[in-house]
Amino acid sequence: MIIDAKEFGAAIRQRRKELNYTQAFLSEFSGFSVSFISDLERGKSTTELGKAIYLANLLGMDCVLKVRGE
Repeated sequence: MIIDAKEFGAAIRQRRKELNYTQAFLSEFSGFSVSFISDLERGKSTTELGKAIYLANLLGMDCVLKVRGE
């Protein structure tokens, strides 16, 4: 369960590393800057949500929201 930007960023970093992608490669592939990817992975709370979700999807991850307890 992801509860904050830091955990979200850590999950993105872990997946990127599992795929053996560098930040530079992911930057070139996604069109996002290396600094954006770095900020996201460090959990910077002001990162753009739309870009963060897009990047997660690009890495083969699903973002799912559900009501607790269901």
